[in-house]
Amino acid sequence: MNNENKKIGFFERYLTVWVAICIILGVAIGKFIPLIPETLSKFEYYNVSIPTAILIWLMIYPMMLKIDFKSILNATKKPKGLIITCTTNWLIKPFTMYAISSFFLYIVFKSFIPTDLAKEYLAGAVLLGAAPCTAMVFVWSYLTDGDPAYTLVQVAVNDLIILVAFAPIVGFLLGIGGITIPWNTLILSTVLFVVIPLLLGFITRNIVIKNKGMEYFNEVFLKKFNGITIIGLLLTLIIIFSFQGDRILNNPLHILLIAIPLTIQTFLIFFLAYLWAKAWKLPHNIASPAGMIGASNFFELSVAVAISLFGLRSGATLATVVGVLVEVPVMLMLVRISNNTISWFEKNSYERG
Repeated sequence: MNNENKKIGFFERYLTVWVAICIILGVAIGKFIPLIPETLSKFEYYNVSIPTAILIWLMIYPMMLKIDFKSILNATKKPKGLIITCTTNWLIKPFTMYAISSFFLYIVFKSFIPTDLAKEYLAGAVLLGAAPCTAMVFVWSYLTDGDPAYTLVQVAVNDLIILVAFAPIVGFLLGIGGITIPWNTLILSTVLFVVIPLLLGFITRNIVIKNKGMEYFNEVFLKKFNGITIIGLLLTLIIIFSFQGDRILNNPLHILLIAIPLTIQTFLIFFLAYLWAKAWKLPHNIASPAGMIGASNFFELSVAVAISLFGLRSGATLATVVGVLVEVPVMLMLVRISNNTISWFEKNSYERG
């Protein structure tokens, strides 16, 4: 199918609108019905908000169902694309996110953002930078005619790397930034929002496919979670903003200021991977998803860990949610750029080995 004829889903296309509506609803609840966030704040365990954790699970678990780890066995047939993905996502992206965000939050915006608050915003940016996308990248890949098998492989590999690299990278970068990290909470968050959903997704996937077949799994079972995922995301955002109401009302400009370094980082990482793929003479259907997965973020995980580490009222949590706000319009822009530069790759042939 020609990518001009492809359509992004209604919810995904207007995600920024839904987030904006959630901001308004959440702030209104926090302002006029403070009993709701006050009650929710009582349900915590090791600084993890139980109601929010349940909602985030509703978002993350369906994503983990889509991961076919058997596909990793075929990755050796296409090593170049995977090398680009892993190097960009794990050896470059977290550190450029830290550098770019530090520069803007501590230097460029110094007169607008107090230092203590800038530290919190930086923490949220780092959490976004250390978590490459695992869900929306399928949409971006589809819209640019990306190789679906390769997209699946890179997502599976990134999920495995997240298991061992996410916590150490976050801890290291936040430590450099002078931000105290409760390591027990960070490790607990990684287990709670990555390890357990990943294992349950793997087990569920294998059981359903074994009993019902692959076609039933893809066409029936996965689609049962579409509405649940959307509801989980929207309710989570409303809860977050009910706690963030005062901060947003007192500092509305901060939303824009946080978005600037996040946007710059998104473009930088995309073009780094995209042009690297071009230099290595990879085809467009490999180059595009390689750029997209690093450019977009696993914001569900970032939001969950920010809440666990710093609380629902923290600047870190606000920064991760701003990541949700800017992701769709920026990524749709990159989709257009990718589709308009297919000719760059027409003469490239995929080299195995």
